[in-house]
Amino acid sequence: MGPAPTGQPSEPSPSRKGETPPLGGILGRRLAASGASSKWDELREAVGAEEEVVRDSLDADESVEGGEDADPELIAEAERIADEALAEARAAEEASGSPIDAEVDQAEQILLDDVGGLVAERDDYLEQLRRVTADFDNYRKRMLKQQSEHVARAAEALVEKLLDSLDTFDLALAHGEGFEQVQARLLGVLEKEGLQRIDPVGQAFDPNEADAVAHEDADDGPLVSEVLRPGYRWKGRVLRPAMVKVRG
Repeated sequence: MGPAPTGQPSEPSPSRKGETPPLGGILGRRLAASGASSKWDELREAVGAEEEVVRDSLDADESVEGGEDADPELIAEAERIADEALAEARAAEEASGSPIDAEVDQAEQILLDDVGGLVAERDDYLEQLRRVTADFDNYRKRMLKQQSEHVARAAEALVEKLLDSLDTFDLALAHGEGFEQVQARLLGVLEKEGLQRIDPVGQAFDPNEADAVAHEDADDGPLVSEVLRPGYRWKGRVLRPAMVKVRG
């Protein structure tokens, strides 16, 4: 039997109505530890009936003077309710994300990855196209230059072969007449192709266009006093320098 009442009203237990009950403290600590305390207000109404039953049982047990610890079965029941509330909070938190939103996010990420890959592939193709275009343009210019040089060398070789014939005409003209028209016609044809005669009589001696094979003293000069053999240019380039006599 418990001790007889002393006539003084016992102190209100901390678990009385209007104050924070032990069950609430257990639930609050569990939810706070799990990071789901934001769900507490939503769950209070759902677990209110079970909490009220446990609270009444605790009030009846603590009415004994001196107070004793709560019944282990009640503590176990409180923990069970807390575990259930925690599970519901976790389930509600997981369900808060819409599956449709998750699928949309996943599809968006896939599209972003695909677009990134396509952009990189496009840039690679553009770079290859630029290189191929530049290489082809350089090749075209090189081939045109080679063709022009080949044609010029072929014509140059032909003209060089004709120079001896021109020398023969010069010798014939020096001893008589009758070749003037033939020489003029041949020179006309070659001049149309780019041949120019170098005949610098009376001009200042230019070693780039003439070779001095004879020399005579004079106060002025050096001047070309006589052309022993004419020179020729082909399209502006000296094909053969003239052989001259220099005075001064």
